[in-house]
Amino acid sequence: MIESLEGKQGKPRLKPPFPANVGLYGCPTTVNNVETIAVSPTILRRGPEWFSSFGRKNNAGTKLFCISGHVNNPCTVEEEMSISLKDLLEKHCGGVRGGWDNLLGVIPGGSSVPVLSQPACETVLMDFDALKEVRSGLGAAAVIVM
Repeated sequence: MIESLEGKQGKPRLKPPFPANVGLYGCPTTVNNVETIAVSPTILRRGPEWFSSFGRKNNAGTKLFCISGHVNNPCTVEEEMSISLKDLLEKHCGGVRGGWDNLLGVIPGGSSVPVLSQPACETVLMDFDALKEVRSGLGAAAVIVM
């Protein structure tokens, strides 16, 4: 985002330095994402314990998953962290187009993270730690089903 504001191609910056130290035009900059800002009033209203009740330890809360590719109903959905990938696709997208056996792989976090093989997709949880364990990542949670 900072690169785009500076008139450059919109690509992530290498860190460090972090935006809080060297951000927009080399000045200290606070950067927040829309997902954080959008959920903040609800967390303040219901309390942090409520938000932390979703997901598992160190991966608590909710996440916006943007699911596209070979699914019956592509969608963007807010779901709790640590939901299984298979449950996420079945519950919100009507499953994989042509059935689960037709699944070739899934990119769980957008184009910057490694592809998950079909066997890994059977059991993996959609959170930072579980995806790290299978050598992938949650990234922006842009789930691309192949």
